[in-house]
Formats: sequence, C-alpha cells, structure tokens
Amino acid sequence: MSNIPKDAIQCLDKGFVRLVDSMGGDEAIVQAARVSYGKGTTKLSQDRGLIRYLMRHRHTTPFEMVEFKFHCKMPIFVARQWVRHRTANINEYSLRYSEARDEFYYPDPEHIQFQSALNKQGRMGDVSDELKQKVREYFREISDRSFEIYSELNDAGVARELARAILPVNLYTEWYWKNDLHNLLHFVGLRSDSHAQYEIRVFSDAMAESVKAVAPFAWEAYQDYVISGLRFSRIEQSLLEQNLPVRVIDDILEDIIYQITATLHHNKPRKENELYPLYQKQGGNDAEADFMLKWDSGEIETSNVRELREFKEKLLTIKK
Repeated sequence: MSNIPKDAIQCLDKGFVRLVDSMGGDEAIVQAARVSYGKGTTKLSQDRGLIRYLMRHRHTTPFEMVEFKFHCKMPIFVARQWVRHRTANINEYSLRYSEARDEFYYPDPEHIQFQSALNKQGRMGDVSDELKQKVREYFREISDRSFEIYSELNDAGVARELARAILPVNLYTEWYWKNDLHNLLHFVGLRSDSHAQYEIRVFSDAMAESVKAVAPFAWEAYQDYVISGLRFSRIEQSLLEQNLPVRVIDDILEDIIYQITATLHHNKPRKENELYPLYQKQGGNDAEADFMLKWDSGEIETSNVRELREFKEKLLTIKK
C-alpha cells in the first residue's frame, strides 16, 4: 500500500483527500452578505440566522467567498466522474511529463455486485464468492500486465504521452482541486448521495468533513434546506391547496404562533402579563386561559423567528 499523508483521510485502498488550504468560513459568508455594513454582527446566533436565510432563499454568491484547496488521489475512472463538476481549478499529475506509478485500485469483495436492473448507472445484488474472487483476479491481471507493457514501451523510449494510453482506468492519479463553498456543497450533495457510485462517494464524504470543520453553520443550513428539505412545484402546491383540510392548516399555524411567541420570549424575556398580548400580536386565537395552560406545559419549542414567520406565510398562502 502506498503512503498516505498523515493529515489526509484515506479513501479506498490507496487514495486520499487532504485539505491543503482554505480561505474564509462562516464569518466570510456573513461579511459578504453584509458588505454595506463592514464587519457585520458579533453574535454567532445572528450569523447563523443570516446564513440559514441565505441558504433558504438560494442567495448563493456569499457562499462563493469561501474556498477550499484539496490534494486528492483517486482512480482515473473516479476522476472522470469528478471533473463533471466544471467549476473548480484543477492541476493533475501528468503522464505526459512523468512516469506512471504502479498503483491500481482493487475493489473490496463487499463492493463487487451485479449490474442493477433498476438503475443503469448502479449496482446491486449479492455476488458469489467465486465470482468475486475472479473479478479481483482479473483486476490484478490486467493491471499487472498493462503496467509491464507500459514499462517496456517506456524503457524503449516510446513517448510517454502515447505509452500511457495502454494503462487502464483503475490506475491512480493525483491532483490539486480548488473550489468555492457553493459549488463544493453542490458536489457533496450529489456525490455523497446514496445513489452515487460508491468509489466517488468515499471521496465526497471525506471532503464533507472539511466543510463541516471550516463552515459548520453553512453545512448545517445545506443539510436542513437542500439535502433534507423539500421544494414544491406549482402543480404540487396546487394539489395541497385543493386537498389539505383547512383545520389541519389552522392547527399547524397555531403551533407556529406558539413557537414564535416562545422564541421571542426566549430572545428577550417578557413579564408574565406581557406573554398573552405577545401571542395575540403574532395572530394567536386561543383564549387567555387556554394559552396559559399550553404555555405552562413547558412543551413549546423555540426556533428561528424568521424561518417560522416565513413558514407561516407559506401556510397562509395555501389556505387562501
């Protein structure tokens, strides 16, 4: 096995992802969004709220202010998938200038499966141990033989740019990959998905670890609104408007109003006699006695006021 840098995350049998450098983080996103106000806020809670607002409303430019530079080593067939994301700056190990190294990817038996009948790009189903062994032997046989021929041609003085063409795509290559946070999140969102090919998913997951460390608020917002969130088309929204009972919408609205009230009180504590008027101001319809009963239960959650109010407006739109 080839040496893996100490500060790298190992990927597959011989590959790795290593964060070489990064510029900015959550604070850079906030600063870019509030460029008119200089440095911006000093409270982390306000920074988090703004980042979530930007992600929720797809204001992507501030996320482009954060950059990551990775040193990566992967099989060539993984690299060919990787470069479909064309927004990055890349400098790859060149087989025109340098000799190839005898480093090939051999899949673990657990990842050798049949072609999926449902997904033309995927794999599924258990393969017998005998067939798994044969696959691994073929991988090793073609890798060893092709490298022998390559070395023979190279020793004979054949141009490296031509001799390299005989090498298979399970050969490992390396590159430096620099990308901004917006496009890196898009990469991770697609390549860490369960439907992505296993071999590239491993690298995507490794890169995600750097995003979590450098920009944790942005990562959290991306998970909440893009990965785990839902967007409704015009047709889908129309179906909800027609078929969702008004009483269900009213129940959800009431819960949201209680959460808005609780969050406002949490952020700026009110006196007890100010709580019910605050609730009414948010649009609450419960009688004061019912309000106090629910309030004293201690089961009302707090959240982000801006998000709750936006959700409330969406529900009111559906109710109309």
